[in-house]
Amino acid sequence: MSEYLDRIRQAVVEGKHGEIETLMTQALAERIEVGSLINEGLIPAMDTVGQNFAAGRIFVPEMLVSAMTMKKGLAVLKPLLEATPTKSRGKVLIATVKGDVHDIGKNLVAMMLEGAGFEVIDLGVDVPVARIVDEVKTRAPAILGLSALLTTTMPEIRVVLNALKENGLRDRVRVMIGGAPVDAKFAESVGADGFGKDAGEAVTLARTLMA
Repeated sequence: MSEYLDRIRQAVVEGKHGEIETLMTQALAERIEVGSLINEGLIPAMDTVGQNFAAGRIFVPEMLVSAMTMKKGLAVLKPLLEATPTKSRGKVLIATVKGDVHDIGKNLVAMMLEGAGFEVIDLGVDVPVARIVDEVKTRAPAILGLSALLTTTMPEIRVVLNALKENGLRDRVRVMIGGAPVDAKFAESVGADGFGKDAGEAVTLARTLMA
């Protein structure tokens, strides 16, 4: 079993997206449990990817390839996960705010969170405040992630947070924010629970918020 898990971890870390599906299928054929493949294979691999990114050993392109490799591995397991659900670390609702159509950073954060064992609901880009509020109300996520890649759309994050307060939802969800122009000072000023400057930090923050 350890040989397959080692190869799966290596494939994700090195971004071998052409090999991961075969490795996952072979591991299942060897009766390795889905939980082991996720918790001892994919998640530790993405942890390593995040650490390598934080240390400057890899950059966004390599991180994206690793995240896509992880996602392809998860896709092999999806039918089995639906049949025998594994415990999620928590539900995360994620969106790029209204007026902003940038999604590369958001998509990377979503993939990294999935790789870390979170259930991720991605609302996409240019998401109106009313929809975010409705989704928080109906889906009851533990964490709401908001992204803004433009200085002109940053104020929309404050609008979302105010709308959550007005609808009595702010105390029900932790809010983390990110994006190129966003920093810790801005996060504090709008009343967010935290700020992640990149996908690796976002995963670390999500884990902290769930602790």
